[in-house]
Amino acid sequence: MKSPFEMLMLLCFGAAWPTSIVKSIKSKSTKGKSIYFLIIILVGYTAGIMHKIFYNNDFVIYFYILNFVMVFTDLLMYIKNKKYEKKHNL
Repeated sequence: MKSPFEMLMLLCFGAAWPTSIVKSIKSKSTKGKSIYFLIIILVGYTAGIMHKIFYNNDFVIYFYILNFVMVFTDLLMYIKNKKYEKKHNL
């Protein structure tokens, strides 16, 4: 295992995203969310993936990809909920 601490960090960060996604689905609201924050996090995970591809290719890349997918899902829920709020004048 080349990157145990990096893997642990990604697991800890990744543990929060399913809760955030479920909250977005249930609430149909963007309240408490920031599209800018989600985009910044996506850029960070993209940088981590690129680093793994070009400089330190190991299995930890899958944790970056998993986290990226979860944040991207939350971003899509943000966009969907924003449209819902506009449609219903919320």
